[in-house]
Amino acid sequence: MLNIGMGLAKQVVDVTRCAGTDIMKIYETNFAVESKADNSPVTLADQAAEDLILSAMREDISGGFPIVSEEAASAGHIPTVAATPFWLVDPLDGTKEFINRNGEFTVNIALIENTRPILGVVHLPAQGVTYFGFNMGAFRLQGDAPREEISCRPPPAGGLTALVSRSHKTPEVDAYLKDFTITQEVSAGSSLKFCKVAEGAADIYPRMGRTMEWDTAAGHAVLRFAGGVVQKLDGIELGYGKEGFENPHFIAAGKGVLGA
Repeated sequence: MLNIGMGLAKQVVDVTRCAGTDIMKIYETNFAVESKADNSPVTLADQAAEDLILSAMREDISGGFPIVSEEAASAGHIPTVAATPFWLVDPLDGTKEFINRNGEFTVNIALIENTRPILGVVHLPAQGVTYFGFNMGAFRLQGDAPREEISCRPPPAGGLTALVSRSHKTPEVDAYLKDFTITQEVSAGSSLKFCKVAEGAADIYPRMGRTMEWDTAAGHAVLRFAGGVVQKLDGIELGYGKEGFENPHFIAAGKGVLGA
C-alpha cells in the first residue's frame, strides 16, 4: 500500500475546503441549473469546484497518478487507470441538495490503490465539517477545532438507525431493510450518509440505485477506516476502477451490522 501520511491528508482536506468556499459563493447567488447528457443536473458550482481541485491537485498533490473527475468524465475525458493508483473526484456531490439549498452536499476526493480507497476526504461546505480517512484512522474536523477521531458504533441492542437517500430512495431499499430491526430511518443527501455511519450516528445505508465511483469512494474510505464496510449484495467489498466507473447496488454499514 502507498504510504499515506497526515501531510498528504491535510493537503487534500485543504483543497476540498477551498473548493467548498467557491461553491458557497455560488450557493448564495441566483445560479442557473442545466442538464447533462444523462439528464442529471449541473450548475456553475460543479465546474468551478472541479477546475479548482484539478488545478491544485495537478500542481502539488496528485503524485502523477491519473485523476478521474465527474465533470471531465461526463465530457468524455477519462484517463486510463489500469495497474496504477488513481484519484476519484466529485467536486459537488448532491447537486440536487445544492439546488434545493438544504446544505447536504459535499466535495469528495479519494485515492484508489488495487481497487480499494486508501484515502478519502468528504467536505460539507454549508456545514463547515470535513471528514477524512486513511491508514491512521478516520477523523472529523469542525471549523478550526482540533480534529476528532471517529469510529462506527456497535449495533445497538434495540435496533438500527438506517440512512436512506433523500433524492434516490427505491422500493428495493425498503425490501432490503425488512430483514433488520430498524428503530429509526433518516433521509440524507450525498456522501454524508457514509460519514454518519462512520461517526456512529447511524448503522446502515443501503443503496439500490445508480451511483458512480466518484460518488462513493471518499465516503467509503472514511467508513472503511472508521471500522465499517461497503459491500455489494454478494458480500464482496465494493471495488473501484470498473469499466465505465458505475457501481452496482451496495450496502454501507458499521462494524458487525452485516455479520462478522
